[in-house]
Amino acid sequence: MTATTATRIDGGPMAVPSARGPLGEVLLATIASPPASDEVPALASAVVEHVRGDHGTPTEDEDLQHTLLCLYELHYRGLAGVSDEWEWHPGLLAARAVLETHVEADLRARVSQPTCEASDPRSVAEALFAMTAETSGPSLSRFVAKHATQEQLREFLILRSVYQLKEADPHTWAIPRLSGAPKAALVEIQADEYGDGRPERMHSALFAQAMRGLGLDDTYGTYVDLVPASTLASLNMMSMFGLHRRLRGAIVGHLAAFEMTSSIPNRMYGNGFRRLGHTPATTEYFDEHVEADAVHEQIAGRDLAGRLAEQDPSLLPDILFGAAACLAVDGWAGESVLASWERNESALREGLA
Repeated sequence: MTATTATRIDGGPMAVPSARGPLGEVLLATIASPPASDEVPALASAVVEHVRGDHGTPTEDEDLQHTLLCLYELHYRGLAGVSDEWEWHPGLLAARAVLETHVEADLRARVSQPTCEASDPRSVAEALFAMTAETSGPSLSRFVAKHATQEQLREFLILRSVYQLKEADPHTWAIPRLSGAPKAALVEIQADEYGDGRPERMHSALFAQAMRGLGLDDTYGTYVDLVPASTLASLNMMSMFGLHRRLRGAIVGHLAAFEMTSSIPNRMYGNGFRRLGHTPATTEYFDEHVEADAVHEQIAGRDLAGRLAEQDPSLLPDILFGAAACLAVDGWAGESVLASWERNESALREGLA
C-alpha cells in the first residue's frame, strides 16, 4: 500500500489532494493561482449547484468533504503551491459558508441529543458521561483488539492519520474564545496533547511513530486521497466547530465527548497491535491515551464543559449538540470501516488501496 501523493518535507504544507468531483475541480482550478479579485464566480456557482443537487448525506459526499478539507487546510498548514492570500479571501469564505450551512443543518436534523435541565458543572458532566457510556455492541475497537489483520491495522492508521497528525489543533481554536475556568481547563488538556513542551511527546508525534512502526509514511497529509468522506467528515466537523466563535459550545462539547470515549478504546487498540507482535514504540501512542484521557475526561466534563455552561447557560444546548455530533459522526465512520472489514474488503477508497 502506498501513498498517492508525493513525499513532502515534514512540517510543511499538505500536498493538494486530488479532486473527487466537479466542485473540487472548480476549487482547485480557482486556487491554483494567487487571487486577482474578491470574486470567484465559478466557485460560487459550483457550490450553489452542488448543495441543490442530490449527493446523498453530506457526511458521505466525497466531493463536498474533499472541498471542505481543502478550504479548512488553508487555516492550518496550507496547501503546497497555493498562495496564503487565499486563507481569508472573501469569495472563498462565502463559498465555504454555503457548504457549512448545508452540513450544519444536516447534522442538527440527524443528530439526536438529550436535554439537561440544569447548567451547573455536576449536572452537565453527568449528562455527558451518560451520553458517552460504553455499550456492549460491536465496535471498531473490539474488532481491532481481537480480529484485525496486519493490513487492517495499516488501514486503521491511514484513516486516523488525517486527524491524528494534527491532533488537538481543531480544539485549540477555542482557547481565545473562552475565559476563566473553562479556558484554564482547555489549556490544561491541550498542553498535555502537545507534549507539555516536549515535541517528541506531542500526541501527533507519537502517532507518527506508530505509523513508522507499520512501515507507513508519516508525512502530514500523505494518505488523504485514500480516506473516504465519512472519515473526512469527522475532521471537517471539528474544524467547522473550532473556527466559528458562535459554535464554541459545540467544540467544547465535542472535545468532552472525544475525551470521554478515548481511554477504553485506546486500550483495545493497543492490545490489537500487541496481539500481532508490534513493539512498545508502536503501541506507545495508544498506551499514552489510556492514562491521559482518563484524566482529560474528568477535566473536559466538569471543568471545561460544565463550567462553561455555568458561566453562560445559553451555550448548554450547543455543548450537548457538539458532544452528540461527535458520537454520531465518529460512530457512522466507524460502522463503515467495520462493515468493510467484516466483508474482508478494504475500508479505504475503492480503487486506491
